[in-house]
Amino acid sequence: MKAGVLKRMDDAGIKFVNLQFIDIQGAAKATDITPKHFEGSIDDGLWFDGSSIEGFARIFESDMLLKPDLRTFAILPASPDTATVMCDVYSDEGTPFAGDPRHVLKRALAKAREAGFEFKVGPELEFFLFKTNGDPAKPAAAPHDAAGYFDLSPLDLAVEVRKEIIPMLGAVGIEVEMGHHEVAAGQHEIDFRYGEPLATADRVMMYKALVKTVAMRRGLFASFMPKPIFGVNGSGMHVHQSLWKGGRNAFYDEGDSRKLSKAAYSFIAGQLAHAREMSGVLAPTVNSYKRLVPGYEAPVYVCWGTTNRSALIRLPKFIKGREHARRAELRCPDPSCNPYLAFAAMLAAGLDGIKRGLAPPEPVEEDVYELDDKMLAQKGIRTLPGSLMEASDELERSGLMKEALGEHVHSKLLAAQRRHWTECHMRVSQWELDRYLPVL
Repeated sequence: MKAGVLKRMDDAGIKFVNLQFIDIQGAAKATDITPKHFEGSIDDGLWFDGSSIEGFARIFESDMLLKPDLRTFAILPASPDTATVMCDVYSDEGTPFAGDPRHVLKRALAKAREAGFEFKVGPELEFFLFKTNGDPAKPAAAPHDAAGYFDLSPLDLAVEVRKEIIPMLGAVGIEVEMGHHEVAAGQHEIDFRYGEPLATADRVMMYKALVKTVAMRRGLFASFMPKPIFGVNGSGMHVHQSLWKGGRNAFYDEGDSRKLSKAAYSFIAGQLAHAREMSGVLAPTVNSYKRLVPGYEAPVYVCWGTTNRSALIRLPKFIKGREHARRAELRCPDPSCNPYLAFAAMLAAGLDGIKRGLAPPEPVEEDVYELDDKMLAQKGIRTLPGSLMEASDELERSGLMKEALGEHVHSKLLAAQRRHWTECHMRVSQWELDRYLPVL
């Protein structure tokens, strides 16, 4: 593989290689090196100072090692003299760093293989495009257009933006299935094919970077913030999930009325049982909980249904002859999450359901938002946390999430969330000024 990568670089005239890694909160970090130094880093890695990276090393243990994963090598279509490669982080030459999100996900996938399963995921990331008033680094308040769900050009002003993004994604190995305008003004979605979680998480990071790059080149600002505009739908990252065994979809059972296997039922039950405690991983920001409110197609209630888009977990319609596509869609994650940690948490919850032989409650097919408190109680339907602080408390108490993330990531993520909550809670918001300043 090394010889093939080096030949590709030489043929393409690559001048720089972008070595990327991910911090605990899901932010991409990178350093640029020359092809000459990259060749050495393939064998020996590249040492760097990790003391200033969120959730990484302390100042007195700052030296960390990047090891390129050549399977992720790609030439950037927006900058053809530059290649990029995702790296694993090591504490020393042979010890994976406990705070590396890729390592967390690799460990979770190894546990799934021990149980006889392969996990596959297909995330759907929504984003907003904003006008910039001439400065692409500073979004204006107004969204890019006033179009709605699946609208055509000229209402959908971003058709050409998506036409530029989609071939770029293809050029770096991301197979796009569909792109379209979403419900809110200025909101869009580009879906890519499901796959193995580690590669999919790497693609999520590449997707977000390319969307932002293309938007900036066109004088726009792209944001994956969960709820950037009050009163309209926020942006989610719905994740389609399935387990596979021996090359077959382990979620499928021909004899079941819903075409679901026992493993699928238990997987769903596990995610419902752990929904509140993994919320802090899947919806990890203060802003995430402005999206998770009734009335905006975002799940609030912990239940499942076969076609119910108000449910936390939805079963997409089964089509005969497409047994490989039987899956469960988890609708609470949002694009602010760290995809590596999110996939690890989702898998841990589902496998725990299988291990314990859990069975889900009866599916809920009516609009859950229309149920009053009494009816919710009768059906045993709980709610997701209502704030980041509540979600962090649930995450802190969760032994399963601590095991899935590892003690290092679990504690560092909690510390960051508590800090963000405190900073937000102390701020005087514009709503408070508008509501109280004139009358008090």
